[in-house]
Amino acid sequence: MSTTFWIIIAGAIATYLTRIGGHLVISRFDNIHPRVEAGLNAVPAAVLTTLVAPELLNAGPAEWAALVVTAVVSLRGGLMAMFLAGAAVLIAAREFVG
Repeated sequence: MSTTFWIIIAGAIATYLTRIGGHLVISRFDNIHPRVEAGLNAVPAAVLTTLVAPELLNAGPAEWAALVVTAVVSLRGGLMAMFLAGAAVLIAAREFVG
């Protein structure tokens, strides 16, 4: 089997172990402090920010248009609507604007 296959398998195992490890640690506590819970709830937004922010440094008009549309849709729609609207605008803008 190829090296790429084994890299994918190793990445999947590492991801699973980190997720199950966090679950096992948190499940040992009867009560979770509200500050800890708030911090854990903020993790997805923090991760998304770390993925998006560096790209904005090199962003062109297509990326900025997608960002604006995504921000506007996030005020009214759900997470899936926000993602789909941003992706659609980004694809269309890259295709037609450049």
